[in-house]
Amino acid sequence: MEQELTAFAEQLVRLNGAMKELFASGNAALFAEVNRAVKELHRIQSASADSAFALIEEECNVIYSNSDMIVKVLRTTEDGVIDAGAQKALNKFLHNVDAAVIEIAQAFGLV
Repeated sequence: MEQELTAFAEQLVRLNGAMKELFASGNAALFAEVNRAVKELHRIQSASADSAFALIEEECNVIYSNSDMIVKVLRTTEDGVIDAGAQKALNKFLHNVDAAVIEIAQAFGLV
């Protein structure tokens, strides 16, 4: 069980790092790294029977649903060009994910 929590925490760090870099650089290619980290978080949580994951269920759902919306917005962009409306939506979804990551890290005593 502890291995699952450690793996989950590692993915949170991975996600946070990718998002930090994304915010700093604006490099849309980093959305792929964000997506990979989110998928791994979901895989770990879904496969686990550890009750610790029940404590963060709401925050995990925020991460998953907002990440899904990020992918949907990116798919609607024309030729990968992110216009002002799409950028505003992406920023909101990324902010929601970031806030949930921080809440999970606090729940696990990581910050």
